[in-house]
Amino acid sequence: MVHQINDEVRDKEIRLIDSDGSQLGIVETKNALAMAVERDLDLVKIAPGAMPPVCKLMDYGKFRFEQSKKEKEAKKHQHVIELKEIRLSPSIDVHDFNFKKNHAKKFLEDGHKVKVSIRFRGREMAHTSIGQSQMKKFAEELADVCNVERPPKLDGRNMLMFLAPKPPAKK
Repeated sequence: MVHQINDEVRDKEIRLIDSDGSQLGIVETKNALAMAVERDLDLVKIAPGAMPPVCKLMDYGKFRFEQSKKEKEAKKHQHVIELKEIRLSPSIDVHDFNFKKNHAKKFLEDGHKVKVSIRFRGREMAHTSIGQSQMKKFAEELADVCNVERPPKLDGRNMLMFLAPKPPAKK
């Protein structure tokens, strides 16, 4: 939010709040600006939609610094969920299947969603049920760490399934 500061406040009258949070009442803008200069503070419009607009006497530089600190702190605690993709094939071997299953398990434990896809080529399109069973087996083997967000669905030549990590158990 962009605040109006000092001379940018053009209203005739404003409701003024002191730097300690106490109400000073409705004051003319030029008097409020004089108070701000006298106390070596800034006049900042904090509620432009109010009637009359609300302004506060504060050190605007310090206020901006504290706001940026709060934003950085909030960003630190955010966790971005990525979408990882695992590609299977209808004729996948046991070792390859287990290898990809372990990768998917690692992604899910790290808190990422997993998109499992199978691409059918040529005559494989006639046997989509094989791909369907591969997907179901994949989901069953990972049932302890994930929930099926979207079950296997054929989309053109691709079959897609989305897995989401299970939420942590509450204590």
